[in-house]
Amino acid sequence: MIRFLMNDQTVSIEQCAPHTTVLEYLRTKAEQRGTKEGCASGDCGACTVVLAEVNEGRLQYRNINSCITLLGSLHGKQLITVEHLKQQGALHPVQQAMVDLHGSQCGFCTPGFIMSMFFLYKNCSQPTRADVEQALAGNLCRCTGYRPIIDAALSLAGQGSNDAFSEKEAQTVSCLQAILTQQPSGSLVDGSRQFLIPTSSDALLQSLTDHPHPEAKLLAGGTDFSLAITQQLQQPEVIIYTGRVAELMQCEETERSIIIGAAVSYSDAESLLHKHFLPFASLLERLGSLQVRNQGTLGGNVANASPIGDTPPVLLALDAVLHLRSPAGREAIPISEFFTGYRQTKLPPAGFIESIEIPLQSERTLCVYKISKRLDDDISAVCAAFSIALKDGVVTDARLGFGGMAATPARALNAEKALIGQPFTELGIVAAQQALSQDFSPIDDVRATGTYRLQVAQNLLLRAVLEHDSEQENSNQIMEVVQYA
Repeated sequence: MIRFLMNDQTVSIEQCAPHTTVLEYLRTKAEQRGTKEGCASGDCGACTVVLAEVNEGRLQYRNINSCITLLGSLHGKQLITVEHLKQQGALHPVQQAMVDLHGSQCGFCTPGFIMSMFFLYKNCSQPTRADVEQALAGNLCRCTGYRPIIDAALSLAGQGSNDAFSEKEAQTVSCLQAILTQQPSGSLVDGSRQFLIPTSSDALLQSLTDHPHPEAKLLAGGTDFSLAITQQLQQPEVIIYTGRVAELMQCEETERSIIIGAAVSYSDAESLLHKHFLPFASLLERLGSLQVRNQGTLGGNVANASPIGDTPPVLLALDAVLHLRSPAGREAIPISEFFTGYRQTKLPPAGFIESIEIPLQSERTLCVYKISKRLDDDISAVCAAFSIALKDGVVTDARLGFGGMAATPARALNAEKALIGQPFTELGIVAAQQALSQDFSPIDDVRATGTYRLQVAQNLLLRAVLEHDSEQENSNQIMEVVQYA
């Protein structure tokens, strides 16, 4: 059985197909049809709802795509839909702002925009235009246009976040804590099909041992996994959810590295990455939408082994280490050895990633680039990450990670060798640019041609040099100003 709050009503469900999405449940079972289905793939935002969870005694609100969120993952959370915002006969401030500033025409996308604005309202009392654009980047409008919608969101600045949900926060926290205290784990059953929610690494290992691949599918954020259900109509026999496994939800900072649990969302990992690897954190801002980042995980992106995943190229450049667990025990493996073929890895049978460890590298230059057709919410044609060590302007070590260039995320080993010992200048990188054609033979597909990909990869090396030169020039100018001050 799973238990959650729908607004302020406790819902208990035991018999249900494990592949049921939150959107399907809302529209066909709960008869809450304000939430719309647009793309069923997490792109358009028409299905956006908000989840609230207890974090250090307070409610933490997240907007998510209900079309790719499985119902079982709601255990111990509060589900808020557009129907719930109207309290005691009065529209919520975000709804009233949309009315007052004419932010809706056909209205199909409006519930999703409202819920993303509600998320922003609960998390940012003084939103800037950049905050608004980020919050709404995962919501598509085809008829109203974004100006009045953005105006509506900006009009809420300074109003605070107090509303009926704030007034009920203590009561909601108490209810959610009671659910998880009485029933830490949960499950759904439909004949032989099951949705399992282990709460510890030991329990996760046991679940995988009892239900080995390919019978069982691991679910983290589900931002890719759920597409097999909504687009390919797959019905997995057993789904094992990692979002309640305590050990996989932790982040740790040591003197030599940061360690990110495999089930930590991009949004939760961003602050730690921002502190130590700013270019990596900046990349996350372009990984899907906020709804996707609130659910997607670093561990899931790696285990998925997609050749166009955004994070593996960066982790390759940073020489990250994956900590794995299986019935054979625990082991640490460099990410450079993890990918063995197209969507194939060295993950042991009944195994899983527990955490990703990234060594701290204070004396290296990190450059991260994503090339895609759109700025926001798009898949990479090429993703590149360069970690360069320099001494007196000469490259002493280089790790170049690429995505979209081969069947797996991969390092450009020949280009790395060609860089080492050369000045990090336009002339010094020529050999490395030429060596990229030895490292990769990219294919043509719907996102780019192989020729384009190779040219872009070579150009990104040049871009890294030009940006490094610009930073050095700016640094020297600042030093001169200080000397003359």
